[in-house]
Amino acid sequence: MRRKASLILLALAVFFAALSPLLRWYAFPRFAKIPANQYQEMVLEAKDATLLDYGTMKAKKVPKVTVVQTLKGNVEASEAIEKTAGKDVVVWDSLSYVQGPDGKMVSKIPERYIFDAHSQEPVHATGEMVDGDPVRREGIEFKWPFLTEKRDYEYFDAQARVTAPIHYQGTQDFRGVAVYYFEQTIPWTKVTFPKAMPVAGITPESLAKTGTTRWYTTVRKFWVEPVTGAPVYGEEIHKEELRGGSLLGGREKVTAFSGHVKMREDYIEHTVDMVRSKRTVVLLLTSYLPWGFLVLGVLLLSLSLYLEARNRHPGDPAPAQTSETRPVTA
Repeated sequence: MRRKASLILLALAVFFAALSPLLRWYAFPRFAKIPANQYQEMVLEAKDATLLDYGTMKAKKVPKVTVVQTLKGNVEASEAIEKTAGKDVVVWDSLSYVQGPDGKMVSKIPERYIFDAHSQEPVHATGEMVDGDPVRREGIEFKWPFLTEKRDYEYFDAQARVTAPIHYQGTQDFRGVAVYYFEQTIPWTKVTFPKAMPVAGITPESLAKTGTTRWYTTVRKFWVEPVTGAPVYGEEIHKEELRGGSLLGGREKVTAFSGHVKMREDYIEHTVDMVRSKRTVVLLLTSYLPWGFLVLGVLLLSLSLYLEARNRHPGDPAPAQTSETRPVTA
């Protein structure tokens, strides 16, 4: 009976020991992915900002500029691209909507971001765009890969339509969550005007005829939870200028926008809670279950060997054999 039990335990030990690396190196890369139907909204604010008044073409201080960013998964588009891409694809239709203190629109820039659901690498397909202009992204945007590493990444800047390094600056604690801090600087770059302008009748084409150009620079900061690759907090020190042309009445340049854009407090709390819950799910596949199964396999193997040893060396000694002496007669 002991021998049969030891063989069963040995089989279970081999099973759990083999399951441990399979979960980490086979199941995790296939099961951990961004859902195609994800929806997310984020509100950021720049307090005491500078904003251009297009009526007077003069910059003025305003108490607050609000940026509303939405990400909506387009399931129909992702399924269509998957047929030719041969991989799990996510399509995010995003909108960055900027409004002044009076609630009126300053700008709105739509994007379509197409990427691999597992690795977050860009997938190039028809429809990839920023503000209606086709683009070919290189590098990540919005989200880091699962199990983010302590290194620099290539990050796509939608305003400048360029990819530049975003530098790993160290590990920090953000509200009880261990995060990696990344920072990217985009130097002054000539960029296109948004297609949706805040004043009726003004279009990018009409502005181009005046000779006035738009320039932009930013310092982008992200605090990223490394297990999920999700930013828990972000900031931008954002500046825009209009330069030259007849629109400025002889002035060399005028500030179109300048402000320190930060996530609103209620969205910080929501994001941190959401990332904490998703972190647990990822850790189940990458750490908790693989290590748990490995330890369980070792324990079962030890118990199997112990029972096998008991079977070969019984604890109760056998009774000694005795013989009687009988007389020998002729």
